[in-house]
Amino acid sequence: MANVTKTTESALADLVALLSGKRFAVLTGAGISTDSGIPDYRGPGSPPRTPMTYQQFVGDSAFRRHYWARNHVGWRHLRRTEPNAGHRALVGLEDRGIVLGVITQNVDLLHERAGSRRVIDLHGHYNEVICLQCGTVFTRAEVHERLDALNPEFTTEVGDVEIAPDADAVIAATESFRVLDCPVCGGMLKPNIVYFGENVPKERVHTAFELVDSGQALLVAGSSLTVMSGLRFVRHAHREGMPVAIVNRGGTRGDPLATVKVDGGTSETLQELARSL
Repeated sequence: MANVTKTTESALADLVALLSGKRFAVLTGAGISTDSGIPDYRGPGSPPRTPMTYQQFVGDSAFRRHYWARNHVGWRHLRRTEPNAGHRALVGLEDRGIVLGVITQNVDLLHERAGSRRVIDLHGHYNEVICLQCGTVFTRAEVHERLDALNPEFTTEVGDVEIAPDADAVIAATESFRVLDCPVCGGMLKPNIVYFGENVPKERVHTAFELVDSGQALLVAGSSLTVMSGLRFVRHAHREGMPVAIVNRGGTRGDPLATVKVDGGTSETLQELARSL
């Protein structure tokens, strides 16, 4: 802890004291994956971002083509990313029976790749594509190969562009990109993730609430809690009288409800937590 400021050191001590002897669920957001090279949406220093909505995707063919071109490049980056120390710290705590499971707002599958056994992917994950007409689900790898065949001249490499969250890449010229229709019925294909303007499936939300209720505290790691999708679990835990701990760089919408807040990075904080519990 040599590089930890006194203020953060004090907050870490409070975090350890709060969670000692407790079993708890963890809610994670984009901030836990930044050390794996995946930018977040709203962290300090992040550029302004306007996430795509479901209505934009299904209602505008030009927008949909632009999205798929960017995603085609961004996916190459996302599939190469590796879990970081924060993900691994949570695995260690789960192995010891302290962490009961992870609810993640991320679609990067890094918790699973790190070895977490109980993960609720609240917004789905990036490696599936679904047809909105017939419901057929394809692997993202299969769709990637088909898109490559449709767009042999589209050779933009990952190193040439800025990678944004959710397998998006910042590319200006996408007019020539050809979008793949469903190979089964010709319908519209969409990554099998929950976009802004969509609702998380009720069963998934119910399972997540059950996980929160099974613990004695709730730990939030790397989420600004800007959207209700994650904030509702913090509000629920607070209403139930359950202590809430938040680890995040910068403020969050859940700070007024937090018992302990650590303003710091998730990797170093979760490592220290795992060593101390």
